[in-house]
Amino acid sequence: MTIYIWGNASRYENYQRAVELAGDQVQFGGDPEDCAALLLPGGGDLEPWRYGQKNTASRGLEPERDAAELALMEYFTTLRRPVLGICRGLQTVNVFFGGTLCQDISEHGACDGVDRRHRVRTATSPLQELCGETCVVNSAHHQAADRLGAGLQAIQWTDDGVIEALCHRTLPVWAVQWHPERLGKLGETVFQAFHSLCQ
Repeated sequence: MTIYIWGNASRYENYQRAVELAGDQVQFGGDPEDCAALLLPGGGDLEPWRYGQKNTASRGLEPERDAAELALMEYFTTLRRPVLGICRGLQTVNVFFGGTLCQDISEHGACDGVDRRHRVRTATSPLQELCGETCVVNSAHHQAADRLGAGLQAIQWTDDGVIEALCHRTLPVWAVQWHPERLGKLGETVFQAFHSLCQ
């Protein structure tokens, strides 16, 4: 199966490698018609006006990407095709469904370019079957979901209450705030589960 990622291959090599290891291939850009699912990777912040706020701490804005990925969300969810959001991708999912973001939680960001690690607890869900009730994940984000969008539910949190994963109640839409594409075995299981969801 083919997974759609907006952008170019050189920027998302880790994601491509993880998708291919799970048995799928990636299409970068172009017409998504023949793609089974959408992957929203990490990156810069979304423009705050898209969730009704002024810019107080957002950086690395990517307006063209925001517009493209939100349009892709409309396309894939209308067709009820699976979506996996990672880091910024979780935030894109939340904003698409009408949610808001915390613009800065720097204590969860990478330190000197190295991912932080922290413990998370997972609610009863298919994700809990992959992670268990608690596990340790990587962290390299300075923003997070705040008010959840329509139809979304949080299914994983840090000890201080930051949402680390969510899903849609009726659509095949999942998102994690951490980076499974660089998290070894646990990360591989996430992409394998996404592969199964796409079948």
